Amino acid sequence: MGNKIRVYHELKKNEEYMRKRLGLGVSYDVEFRELIILERKIQLYSVNGLCDGGNVQEIIKELLNLNERERNKEEVPAILTNRLVHQQVTKLKTLDESVDELLSGLIVIFVDGYDESFAIDSRSYPGRSPEEPDTEQVIRGSRDGYTENIVENTALTRRRLRDARLRNEMMKVGERSKTDVCISYIEDIASEGLVDLIKKRIKEVEIDGLSMADKSLEEFIVERKWNVFPLVRYTERPDVAANHLLEGHVLVTVDSSPSLIILPTTYFHHLHHAEEYRQSPVFGTFVRWIRFLAVFASLFLLPLWLLFVIEPQLLPKAISFIGPNDEGNIPIVIQIILADIGIEFLRMAAVHTPTPLSTAMGLIAAVLIGQIAIDVGLFTAEVILYVAIAAVGAYVTPSYELGTANKLAKYFLLITTAIFDVAGFVIGITLIVLFVVSRKSLKTPYFWPVIPFNPTALLHIIFRIPVPYSNTRPSIVHPKNNYRQPVK
Repeated sequence: MGNKIRVYHELKKNEEYMRKRLGLGVSYDVEFRELIILERKIQLYSVNGLCDGGNVQEIIKELLNLNERERNKEEVPAILTNRLVHQQVTKLKTLDESVDELLSGLIVIFVDGYDESFAIDSRSYPGRSPEEPDTEQVIRGSRDGYTENIVENTALTRRRLRDARLRNEMMKVGERSKTDVCISYIEDIASEGLVDLIKKRIKEVEIDGLSMADKSLEEFIVERKWNVFPLVRYTERPDVAANHLLEGHVLVTVDSSPSLIILPTTYFHHLHHAEEYRQSPVFGTFVRWIRFLAVFASLFLLPLWLLFVIEPQLLPKAISFIGPNDEGNIPIVIQIILADIGIEFLRMAAVHTPTPLSTAMGLIAAVLIGQIAIDVGLFTAEVILYVAIAAVGAYVTPSYELGTANKLAKYFLLITTAIFDVAGFVIGITLIVLFVVSRKSLKTPYFWPVIPFNPTALLHIIFRIPVPYSNTRPSIVHPKNNYRQPVK
């Protein structure tokens, strides 16, 4: 499509190219205006809705005023450079660059007889204002969150890290979408090898467009294939993103997505939540332990209970009451799977149900469907109890992606336990652990700091250490500067 075609001296040729490439006159949102400035034709292009209309009018007014203020008709390009009233004006040499910048929301100006175009950054993307993300709410803390605007997102991060060494490098991905992707890192902390590896992976992406934004890009960066466990962490909170930057991680921001990708990550990164750092260290540790217990229950409670149902002799006398008195008409393992799928039905219905109707839907599901299913013998009461506890544990998991991965691992454990009893339970857990241990996120061991073992880092995972004593960065990201607090 003419990647190396330079801007023509003849304005008419530039116009023909723009008409053919952009569908000028067909696409209503591509705006075009031709002016005569100092007896020379000038063409101004913009995309309605992506740039500030007030700035377009201001620039046109300033250009027309040049006819009265200036007399040197031979130096129009130099005059434009000095008189274009905006903070960022860039000269472009090729038509392809001009089209890319135009479709990114910039104003592009061509001058007759001049072989470069002017790109004026006047982007004003449609979107919502920053607000607290639904999936990462805290009792105390900031209420702003990332939006679908990449410029706003980098500004929210910069507001928390006013460090001259914070770098925000912009790239474009997608042959057709030309999606803006920003790589953020702190220059004297983040590993150069890590930054170069992420850049290399992004540059190698060959795709028409990132229609699903950050999720599509993630699958190119980490090459997860059929792995169900999340190899990157998402966040919509600027304070969480800033904290990871200070640890030496790299952020990847994709335009049109409110979530930022944090690289690299381990399994335990998905178990931490901002709420723990908004409380005292003791209570933060307590909350963390409760969360670990909930995640453990979501993964192992149902398979373990099924094992006790199959092999009741394994139960100590003190808890021998565990297990259904009447197994009902359907095998227990089938009851568990059906009940858990029913929970998935409710979750999916809640996503698609309008908010005013969601409460009514929940009552119908809990009172009518649940109780009647027990009365007719489809489920036993204990199955509903333990399935509900496991479902709550999955929702307590801070990372939605980890919650879904644990759910699939739970199904695998249920099947192996139902088929092979105790041996199936042990083998299932062993296979899951081996699978997780063998994963890597951008050459980073996924189960660190357990394997490879790092006692100091493991202590920081189990306990919420007070901030004054958290003075080292995690070694897993290989930071240039290991010490977090300035040396006095």
